[in-house]
Amino acid sequence: MASTTLTVWKFPTPEGAQQAETALLTLQKEQLIQVHDAAVVTWPEDRGNPKTRQLNNLTGAGALTGTFWGMLFGLLFFVPLLGAAVGAAAGAIGGSLTDVGIDDRFIDDVKSEVKPGTSALFLLSSDAVIERVRGAFPEVRAQLIRSNLSHEQERQLREVFAA
Repeated sequence: MASTTLTVWKFPTPEGAQQAETALLTLQKEQLIQVHDAAVVTWPEDRGNPKTRQLNNLTGAGALTGTFWGMLFGLLFFVPLLGAAVGAAAGAIGGSLTDVGIDDRFIDDVKSEVKPGTSALFLLSSDAVIERVRGAFPEVRAQLIRSNLSHEQERQLREVFAA
Protein backbone atom coordinates (compact mmCIF):
# COMPACT_ATOMS: atom_id res chain seq x y z
CA MET A 1 0.00 0.00 0.00
CA ALA A 2 1.25 3.48 -0.87
CA SER A 3 1.80 6.05 1.82
CA THR A 4 -0.97 8.45 2.71
CA THR A 5 -0.64 11.94 1.27
CA LEU A 6 -2.24 15.23 2.30
CA THR A 7 -2.75 17.53 -0.66
CA VAL A 8 -4.44 20.91 -0.90
CA TRP A 9 -6.11 21.81 -4.19
CA LYS A 10 -7.23 25.38 -4.93
CA PHE A 11 -10.11 26.21 -7.25
CA PRO A 12 -10.70 29.67 -8.79
CA THR A 13 -14.37 29.76 -7.77
CA PRO A 14 -16.19 29.23 -4.46
CA GLU A 15 -18.01 26.22 -6.02
CA GLY A 16 -14.98 24.47 -7.54
CA ALA A 17 -14.01 22.33 -4.55
CA GLN A 18 -17.59 21.10 -4.11
CA GLN A 19 -17.69 20.12 -7.79
CA ALA A 20 -14.47 18.16 -7.24
CA GLU A 21 -16.24 16.20 -4.49
CA THR A 22 -18.47 14.56 -7.11
CA ALA A 23 -15.43 13.63 -9.19
CA LEU A 24 -13.73 12.11 -6.14
CA LEU A 25 -16.76 9.96 -5.39
CA THR A 26 -16.60 8.57 -8.92
CA LEU A 27 -12.83 7.98 -8.75
CA GLN A 28 -13.17 6.21 -5.42
CA LYS A 29 -15.95 3.94 -6.74
CA GLU A 30 -13.70 3.08 -9.70
CA GLN A 31 -10.87 2.31 -7.23
CA LEU A 32 -8.62 4.93 -8.84
CA ILE A 33 -7.95 6.62 -5.51
CA GLN A 34 -8.31 5.67 -1.87
CA VAL A 35 -9.80 8.66 -0.04
CA HIS A 36 -9.11 8.45 3.68
CA ASP A 37 -10.57 11.84 4.49
CA ALA A 38 -11.35 15.15 2.86
CA ALA A 39 -12.60 18.59 3.71
CA VAL A 40 -13.69 21.59 1.67
CA VAL A 41 -13.14 25.29 2.28
CA THR A 42 -15.57 27.55 0.43
CA TRP A 43 -14.98 31.30 0.48
CA PRO A 44 -17.55 33.46 -1.35
CA GLU A 45 -16.41 36.98 -2.25
CA ASP A 46 -18.90 38.61 0.12
CA ARG A 47 -17.89 36.70 3.28
CA GLY A 48 -15.28 37.73 5.81
CA ASN A 49 -14.37 34.13 6.64
CA PRO A 50 -14.50 30.85 4.75
CA LYS A 51 -17.00 28.08 5.39
CA THR A 52 -15.47 24.66 6.10
CA ARG A 53 -16.95 21.18 5.83
CA GLN A 54 -15.62 17.67 6.29
CA LEU A 55 -16.72 15.40 3.44
CA ASN A 56 -18.16 12.54 5.46
CA ASN A 57 -19.53 10.76 2.40
CA LEU A 58 -15.96 10.32 1.10
CA THR A 59 -14.19 9.26 4.24
CA GLY A 60 -12.84 5.79 4.80
CA ALA A 61 -11.67 3.78 7.78
CA GLY A 62 -8.60 6.00 8.20
CA ALA A 63 -10.65 9.19 8.50
CA LEU A 64 -9.39 11.98 10.70
CA THR A 65 -11.57 13.53 13.33
CA GLY A 66 -13.39 16.80 13.02
CA THR A 67 -11.00 18.01 15.71
CA PHE A 68 -8.04 17.67 13.33
CA TRP A 69 -9.79 19.65 10.61
CA GLY A 70 -10.95 22.23 13.15
CA MET A 71 -7.40 22.74 14.43
CA LEU A 72 -5.97 22.93 10.92
CA PHE A 73 -8.58 25.39 9.67
CA GLY A 74 -8.21 27.40 12.88
CA LEU A 75 -4.49 27.74 12.21
CA LEU A 76 -5.11 28.63 8.58
CA PHE A 77 -8.00 31.04 8.76
CA PHE A 78 -9.03 32.11 12.26
CA VAL A 79 -6.03 32.36 14.63
CA PRO A 80 -5.42 36.10 14.07
CA LEU A 81 -8.93 36.77 15.35
CA LEU A 82 -8.72 34.66 18.52
CA GLY A 83 -6.14 36.40 20.70
CA ALA A 84 -2.79 35.56 22.24
CA ALA A 85 -3.83 32.73 24.60
CA VAL A 86 -5.47 30.72 21.86
CA GLY A 87 -2.63 31.64 19.51
CA ALA A 88 -0.09 30.15 21.92
CA ALA A 89 -2.09 26.92 22.19
CA ALA A 90 -2.35 26.80 18.42
CA GLY A 91 1.43 27.20 18.24
CA ALA A 92 1.88 24.12 20.40
CA ILE A 93 -0.60 22.16 18.28
CA GLY A 94 1.08 23.46 15.15
CA GLY A 95 4.39 22.06 16.34
CA SER A 96 2.94 18.56 16.47
CA LEU A 97 1.48 18.98 12.97
CA THR A 98 4.99 19.55 11.62
CA ASP A 99 5.64 15.84 12.11
CA VAL A 100 3.05 15.07 9.42
CA GLY A 101 4.21 17.70 6.93
CA ILE A 102 2.05 20.60 8.06
CA ASP A 103 4.68 23.21 8.85
CA ASP A 104 4.79 27.01 8.71
CA ARG A 105 5.51 26.94 4.97
CA PHE A 106 2.49 24.69 4.34
CA ILE A 107 0.28 27.04 6.37
CA ASP A 108 1.68 30.19 4.73
CA ASP A 109 1.25 28.74 1.22
CA VAL A 110 -2.38 27.82 1.85
CA LYS A 111 -3.17 31.16 3.54
CA SER A 112 -1.68 33.09 0.62
CA GLU A 113 -3.72 31.18 -1.99
CA VAL A 114 -7.14 30.56 -0.42
CA LYS A 115 -8.83 33.95 -0.44
CA PRO A 116 -12.36 35.30 -0.93
CA GLY A 117 -13.74 34.11 -4.27
CA THR A 118 -11.92 30.75 -4.19
CA SER A 119 -12.31 27.32 -2.63
CA ALA A 120 -9.99 24.50 -1.63
CA LEU A 121 -10.10 20.75 -1.26
CA PHE A 122 -7.98 19.20 1.50
CA LEU A 123 -7.49 15.56 0.56
CA LEU A 124 -5.96 12.74 2.58
CA SER A 125 -5.50 9.89 0.09
CA SER A 126 -3.36 7.05 -1.18
CA ASP A 127 -3.10 4.77 -4.20
CA ALA A 128 -4.07 7.51 -6.67
CA VAL A 129 -3.86 6.84 -10.40
CA ILE A 130 -2.71 10.42 -11.05
CA GLU A 131 -3.50 10.61 -14.78
CA ARG A 132 -7.08 9.50 -14.13
CA VAL A 133 -7.44 11.91 -11.19
CA ARG A 134 -6.20 14.74 -13.39
CA GLY A 135 -8.71 13.81 -16.08
CA ALA A 136 -11.56 14.00 -13.58
CA PHE A 137 -10.95 17.70 -12.82
CA PRO A 138 -10.77 19.39 -16.28
CA GLU A 139 -13.72 21.75 -15.90
CA VAL A 140 -12.88 22.88 -12.37
CA ARG A 141 -9.22 23.88 -13.00
CA ALA A 142 -7.60 22.44 -9.87
CA GLN A 143 -4.26 23.89 -8.78
CA LEU A 144 -2.06 21.99 -6.33
CA ILE A 145 -1.08 24.41 -3.56
CA ARG A 146 0.76 22.14 -1.14
CA SER A 147 1.34 18.54 -0.28
CA ASN A 148 3.41 16.56 2.18
CA LEU A 149 5.05 14.58 -0.61
CA SER A 150 8.80 14.76 -1.13
CA HIS A 151 9.93 17.69 -3.29
CA GLU A 152 10.49 15.33 -6.24
CA GLN A 153 7.07 13.69 -5.87
CA GLU A 154 5.38 17.08 -5.58
CA ARG A 155 7.23 18.34 -8.69
CA GLN A 156 6.05 15.30 -10.66
CA LEU A 157 2.47 15.79 -9.47
CA ARG A 158 2.54 19.46 -10.48
CA GLU A 159 3.88 18.51 -13.93
CA VAL A 160 1.07 16.00 -14.47
CA PHE A 161 -1.57 18.61 -13.59
CA ALA A 162 0.12 21.35 -15.63
CA ALA A 163 -0.01 19.21 -18.80
